[in-house]
Amino acid sequence: MIPAYIVPDCFRGFRELVALQSTRAGGVSDGEYSSLNLGSNTGDCMERVRENTRRLCASVGIDPGQLVSSDQVHGTEILCAEKPGRYQGYDAIITNKRDLFLCIYTADCYPVLLYDPRHKVSAAIHAGWKGSAGEIVSKTISRMKMRFNSIPAECLAYTGAGISGDIYEVNEEVAKKFPTDCSKRSPRSPEEKKYLLDLALVNYRQLMNSGIPAANIERSPFCSYTDHNRFFSYRRDQGKTGRMVSLIGVTSPR
Repeated sequence: MIPAYIVPDCFRGFRELVALQSTRAGGVSDGEYSSLNLGSNTGDCMERVRENTRRLCASVGIDPGQLVSSDQVHGTEILCAEKPGRYQGYDAIITNKRDLFLCIYTADCYPVLLYDPRHKVSAAIHAGWKGSAGEIVSKTISRMKMRFNSIPAECLAYTGAGISGDIYEVNEEVAKKFPTDCSKRSPRSPEEKKYLLDLALVNYRQLMNSGIPAANIERSPFCSYTDHNRFFSYRRDQGKTGRMVSLIGVTSPR
């Protein structure tokens, strides 16, 4: 089976760009990791994770040895990548180097991919609630401006599939870290002060406030929690599940 993945429409016009969000279909893992699990910290057999990675890369014509990733920590540290490899402690990666493919792994948190076509700069961001509260999207765009002279009005952005605002229940302390119109009282827990938090909206606002026009922003219509057949979900599967990858990078001229 060929790995199934989603190519954002906003990036399709750039022949030099490889950008996608994987789904859970088309791999060799089984059980709760079935089948295209790409997460190395999930408890799945690493040989299967490597084979899944190899298959996905082969399907889009890139070398697994050119991937850049990090052991994500739900922080706001940003890596300016110069070479491939697995790093520690970063939740956003940016580069202007060709043939480096930046990877963010998720199973409910939001992946955000950015592309600056003028300067050929790409970015991949892991935006869970902690990173979103720390404005990791805004900080990444600021770093692109400082490091590579990116102009936000010229950049394109894709917010991939994550847990939707109709599902993502958080406590009052977490909800208070965000604008009041980004959450609402949860009807599922009337006895407790629980809220439904819309992280997709939070990150859309950060993109807009950073200067990326609405016309340049694409938002996935899918929810990782409710679409069991298409996506892994950490919350739905109570922590025993795989990971999708959201990947972006610029290829060398051929």
